[in-house]
Amino acid sequence: MSHSHFIIHKPYGYLSQFIYELKRKKKLLGELYDFPKGTMAIGRLDEDSEGLLLLTTDGMMSEIIRSKKVDKEYYVQVDGVINQEAIEKLKIGVEIGFNGTKYITKPCDARLITEIPAFGARGKKIRDERHGPTSWASITVNEGKFRQVRKMTAAVGFPTLRLVRVRIGNVHLNDLQAGEVIEVEDFNDNVKNQGNKLYQESESVNQKSKI
Repeated sequence: MSHSHFIIHKPYGYLSQFIYELKRKKKLLGELYDFPKGTMAIGRLDEDSEGLLLLTTDGMMSEIIRSKKVDKEYYVQVDGVINQEAIEKLKIGVEIGFNGTKYITKPCDARLITEIPAFGARGKKIRDERHGPTSWASITVNEGKFRQVRKMTAAVGFPTLRLVRVRIGNVHLNDLQAGEVIEVEDFNDNVKNQGNKLYQESESVNQKSKI
């Protein structure tokens, strides 16, 4: 059985799903592209988060990519000028709240970003810079607790203002613009054993964004 696979740049303000049954109107993934029946998001990005999201009709592929064997990298814009001391704390693990209990995050990769990423303006403006400086950091995790990265930066004193996922395994966001969708032949056969990296098929076979 053949399957369809997609790489998208989820914009700010969209849910990582196709159906929303509550009364309040929400923006859904189906507004971005004519996805085939059975397409599912692999993992999720919160409504107020942006960036790389993989979709597939292959449930087994979804399970592989959502596993802890595959790294997910996020660029975060934080309130204040984050320092190396905070970065080191993130690397070791910090205490966050999860399901009403305290949880220590697993060791991760984190680093300062000195140049402002060229993501363009967000759908909703970040707070006015007159309220103080902001800065950027990269955080790479292989676990996915609810709003984990946001809770991590808050735990070291630098609340997240903007969060953009830039990498899943070896699949990168690169220059994909918000709302763009690329259909690919595969995310490659599977997650490789060495480093559990996910390899991206670089040649896209179709691209038809609605926005």
